[in-house]
Amino acid sequence: MLMLISPAKMLDFVTETHVEIASEPLFPNQANRLVDELRNYSIDDLMKLMKTSQKLAESNRERFYAWNNNAKKSDSKQALLAFVGEVFRGIQAEKMNDDDYRFAQNHLRILSGLYGVLRPMDMIQPYRLEMGARLKVDDFQSIYQFWGNRIRKQIEADNLDDNTIINLASNVYFRAVQSKQMNALIITPVFKDLNKGQLKVITMYAKKARGHMVNFIVKNRIKNPEQIKTFNVNGYEYLDDMSDDKKWVFVRG
Repeated sequence: MLMLISPAKMLDFVTETHVEIASEPLFPNQANRLVDELRNYSIDDLMKLMKTSQKLAESNRERFYAWNNNAKKSDSKQALLAFVGEVFRGIQAEKMNDDDYRFAQNHLRILSGLYGVLRPMDMIQPYRLEMGARLKVDDFQSIYQFWGNRIRKQIEADNLDDNTIINLASNVYFRAVQSKQMNALIITPVFKDLNKGQLKVITMYAKKARGHMVNFIVKNRIKNPEQIKTFNVNGYEYLDDMSDDKKWVFVRG
């Protein structure tokens, strides 16, 4: 069983970590190629490409110029501990122990526009590049085209045990998985809150719930998908009559 999540836009390379477990990203050459291309972009180009402010574009340009094609541990940080966002706040990676990290390393993947697929303990450098960006590289017109089937093949290779995927990623990132071409059981948990008398997906709450589910699976060493239905963190409960084989609905309120 393999969980898939999206990365976060924000990063924390200030807080020190004493976690010794570390691995190298699976596609370093491809990441380096993308950075080489991005170094050709002006601040205005980056603003348009990433739809960001000038300040953020300047920051990202500095990151690309500081990029080290042969990064040392001092230049990088484990992906699970570097990303900052609602999903990662829910995961609470900073509170995990080494056994938790090892389980996550085998059962969690972070989809990335720059790195393709990241394992939790892969050492990454500061960056920002959305999967949906229309970055033209060589003969490719977008990040999706650049990665092609590499992401799908890597996930298939990493998920040989039971071919079950727990999709906790956003639609933009999950598109890169090419799920229609995969021979796998794909389960997408959906988190809904009662709001003004109606059950709705509230993005901020749903993102954090995805992180809580990752934490729940890791902490309980869950390998059988059926056990996920017992998830009840922060008041969410599985609702069978709203669920089907592919979408498992968890409701709060």
